[in-house]
Amino acid sequence: MIRVLNIQETIGSGGVERRRLSLAKLLDKQKFELKIICTKTEGPTADEIRANGVEVIPIGLLNFPFQLSQHKKVMKIIDDYKPHIIHGAVFEGVTMAAINGFIKNVPIILIEETSDPQNRRWKGHLLMKIFATISDKVIGVSPSTTEYLLSKLKISKDKVVLINNGVALPREVDSDIIIKLKAEFGIKDEEIVIGTVGRLLSDKNKRFSDLIKAFNILINKGVNAKLVIVGDGKEKENYQKLVLELGIKDKVIFAGYQHQLDKYYEMFDIFSLASSHESFGLVLVEAMFHKLPVVATRVGGMRYIVDDQQTGFLVEKYNFAEIANRLEILYNDRNLRHAFGENGYQKALRNYTEERYVKNVEDLYLSLVNQKKIR
Repeated sequence: MIRVLNIQETIGSGGVERRRLSLAKLLDKQKFELKIICTKTEGPTADEIRANGVEVIPIGLLNFPFQLSQHKKVMKIIDDYKPHIIHGAVFEGVTMAAINGFIKNVPIILIEETSDPQNRRWKGHLLMKIFATISDKVIGVSPSTTEYLLSKLKISKDKVVLINNGVALPREVDSDIIIKLKAEFGIKDEEIVIGTVGRLLSDKNKRFSDLIKAFNILINKGVNAKLVIVGDGKEKENYQKLVLELGIKDKVIFAGYQHQLDKYYEMFDIFSLASSHESFGLVLVEAMFHKLPVVATRVGGMRYIVDDQQTGFLVEKYNFAEIANRLEILYNDRNLRHAFGENGYQKALRNYTEERYVKNVEDLYLSLVNQKKIR
């Protein structure tokens, strides 16, 4: 049995933890035993991971990279578990995996770049490069992240591996549930629903303000639509103030955090994400699995997920007028919405299933185990 120790920061509702859930569900349990260290848990994802037979161990926050108290906790777990593979994701997880895997001589050290590090300081770049040096492989979750690893950090090509993120196939949603949901929000049958999903934590990243401004342009042109924003966070109050200032309070719905998103995607007619940077953009793939046309900014991994004028439209970041223009085109053309949605669905099936993701990770684990002749 190959023992794998995954390490990351918070297990909450983000993409990294959902991929750990995919590993917990689908990694071959005849070959692999999985254990996960995290700094803390928030919400039900950790419980879902545990329900699949994987231990989740919260050890507290890593407040700075060389916090000895936290590294001692990781080293104790390594001593007890004796992993063959240590796999770190998110900067805190990468830090703990690389340092402690090296100190404890874990046979295989993997680190995973899961962000689009536009705002990472030079010290962070340097540490990432050092951690890559002592690791066997460095995974990039999109072509954008592998480009960063190769071009910015100058990590050797033979060490960098592209494993695109994957998404669970959607659950079927009864039409009665959609009818009830629309009634709950006061959405009429004839209204087009433009939807978005994400944590409302920092407008510098997700730029929901740009989407709200774009939607306001549409409303001023007389479109019959609603904007539904699914997610929660400290920036929500500022978005609500912006909606009030623009006079579109009755047209914008803040649906809050939702663990089960399928019924919301099914309620949407168009999906949009206006981020200034994204390592991947999992919600775009989720939308594509629901056959939704997408309007997204041409940044990070999103520019590889969306095929411009085939599965949706790509626009320049911060350009809310351009976002409004593309949304208006889709609003006015039902056939185009259908065509883009079908194209996106087929692309997602080919490239972005969680089964494909887990198979790629499993193949990487096995290839390194074989190279190191681990028995």
